[in-house]
Amino acid sequence: MYDMDTRMRALDLLADGRSMNSVSQETGISRSTIRAWRSRVQPLPHLLNQATPCAGPADSASYAYLLGLYLGDGCISPHPRGGQYLRIACADAWPGLIDQCRTAITAVRPKDKVSVLQRQGCVAVTSYGRHWTCLFPQHGPGKKHERRIVLEGWQQEIVDVHPWEFLRGLIHSDGCRVTNWTVRNGKRYEYPRYFFTNKSDDIRKLCTDTLTKVGVRWTVLARGSDPFNVSVARKDCVALMDAHIGPKY
Repeated sequence: MYDMDTRMRALDLLADGRSMNSVSQETGISRSTIRAWRSRVQPLPHLLNQATPCAGPADSASYAYLLGLYLGDGCISPHPRGGQYLRIACADAWPGLIDQCRTAITAVRPKDKVSVLQRQGCVAVTSYGRHWTCLFPQHGPGKKHERRIVLEGWQQEIVDVHPWEFLRGLIHSDGCRVTNWTVRNGKRYEYPRYFFTNKSDDIRKLCTDTLTKVGVRWTVLARGSDPFNVSVARKDCVALMDAHIGPKY
C-alpha cells in the first residue's frame, strides 16, 4: 500500500512529461501500479470533480493549510492561453499570513511561480499553473456560498491526516482570535475566544466536523437569523486551538 503523497508524486512526474519507466526507476514503484493509478486520472478537459487530481500536491500538510485558505479567501481564474491563476486574498494587516500563504503555495507546487499583487487594503498572493482546477475541484462559477462545496475523497484523506493544518487555513482566512469580557459580581473578566465566519453552510460544516474530530467543542452564534459564526470559547478548547493554530500575525 502506498500513501497519498507517494501516489501524488508519481502522478506529478508523469504530468511533467516523464516516461513510465523513468518514474518507476526513480520511485521504486512498479509500472503496473503506476499504470493503474494513471488509468484512474481523467484527461485534461475533464479535470473538475475527478476522483484523483492529474498532478497532486507535493506536500500534503501544506495543501491542507492552503485548502483552508482557498475555501475562505481564494479563487481561480482561467488564463486566455491555458492554465489558471490561483489567487488568495490576504489583508495587509497580516504580513505573516502573506508569507505563510506564499510558502504553502510553493510547497504544494514547487515549480509554479508565486507573486504578490497589491490591492486596496490587501494583497492577492497569486500563482499561475496548469493544475489549480484539479487541485481545487470546488472551483466553479458564482460565489462559494451559492453552490455546493464538497471535498473529493482524496482531499478528505489529506484533511483526515492533517486536520489542524486545514483548520489553521480556515481560521487564518475567515477566522480570528479575540478577547471577550464580561462582568460578574461587579468584577470584569476577560477570556479569549476563536471565531470562524463564513456564509457557506457547507464550508462551516467542514470546519465544525473537523473541530469535532480533533476534540474541540464549538457553538454557533447567529447574526440575526443567519448562523454565520462558529465560536470556540471553552477554556480547554481555546488552549488546544492556541497550541495548534494561534492568532494571525
